[in-house]
Amino acid sequence: MKMTKRQFLRVAGASSVAALGVGESAFAKEQASCADPFAGLPSMMTGVEPISREERLDRIKRAQALMARNKIDAMFLDSGTALEYFTGVRWRQSERMLAAIVPADGEPSYVSPAFEDEKLNELVTIGEDIRLWEEHESPYKRVAQILDDIDASTGTIAMEERVRFFLFDGIRREKPNATYVSADPVTIPLRIVKSDDEIRLMQVASDITIAVYQACIPLLEEGMTPLDFMTLTQAAFRQLGTPGGRIWCSFGEATAFPHGSSEPQYLKKGDMVLMDGGCNVHGYRSDISRTTVYGKHTRRQEEIWELEKKAQQAGFDAARIGAPQENVDIAARKVITDAGFGPGYKVPGLPHRTGHGIGMDGHEWGNNVLGNKRPLEKGMCFSVEPMIAIYGEFGIRLEDCVYMTDDGPRWFSTPSVAIDKPV
Repeated sequence: MKMTKRQFLRVAGASSVAALGVGESAFAKEQASCADPFAGLPSMMTGVEPISREERLDRIKRAQALMARNKIDAMFLDSGTALEYFTGVRWRQSERMLAAIVPADGEPSYVSPAFEDEKLNELVTIGEDIRLWEEHESPYKRVAQILDDIDASTGTIAMEERVRFFLFDGIRREKPNATYVSADPVTIPLRIVKSDDEIRLMQVASDITIAVYQACIPLLEEGMTPLDFMTLTQAAFRQLGTPGGRIWCSFGEATAFPHGSSEPQYLKKGDMVLMDGGCNVHGYRSDISRTTVYGKHTRRQEEIWELEKKAQQAGFDAARIGAPQENVDIAARKVITDAGFGPGYKVPGLPHRTGHGIGMDGHEWGNNVLGNKRPLEKGMCFSVEPMIAIYGEFGIRLEDCVYMTDDGPRWFSTPSVAIDKPV
């Protein structure tokens, strides 16, 4: 099927441009006929299995062992990542409480709006106790009933890190004699070390993201905006089987800003192009950055790109089992400061940490940052993404994620090899 670029962008989602107040670019308005560039891409999700119920049951068992060690009687899980991690229930947060309570022994219980009962029953595979509350009733009383039933009314209740304050405050008002603590000693040790199946899903997400880069970078065109490019990547992710994935980008001087600029940008020859994004595969994420030049690059651009490449490799080489995770940042930053940039976070130089943990959330515990003395161990996953930002010129960031093995780190994605060969 033939369509104009403008038509394709609208089908892919670019009709949202006006709503964003950006305005269509010359690229989006161009009427030259073109075929859907992603029509031939096959889904990469065929046969990809999600995390099993058995693995989630094992997570709960290990969580309860950590709860016993930390003298925790119950753990409260708000809707969000932790709820999905332990129970498999994926639920969008709203002002209405939908949550789970994991006891120190036994199966989790759930608190849900009554009108969501049928939907929740479709999702729950672990535990059978669902306490419903009507719109005029208090969900906090349902939580209190569960705590009474598990003899935790005056015990220690752990709140996972994403619990919203109004929920915590409502529970605390209902059960003021309980002791409330952070669930970090339970959730962090479990989530920071990934299982083989978690790594498998992250590998698929990374493979799909690289395929999107391969499909979309050749479509860079003079006059296009960052939104034009992001729209193309969204369409490519959908075609490959992962709706919701996207890659944002920035051009020229705006690439020096780690997360882009709010100023209008239109691609022109000689611009540095910094791209960053990923997708979600059965709850597990990818995060990959690539930097290239549209058109012919200068010697200055190539020299800084090669320095960035050297810094990324130094960070990777510093990731060793048993070594403190801060070593990744120290090694990568040293390459950049030895070249005369910085020091520290000073720009021109590396203005942020060298990487972040990754898993079900794009950013998780396990950052490559000075002061993180946690020893690296098998199963830890994180990005290695030093950046060189030069305000008024350009910025370069190369980001690939790794997972730790007994023999050291392994890349989820093969790093870029040259400024003109980003993938």
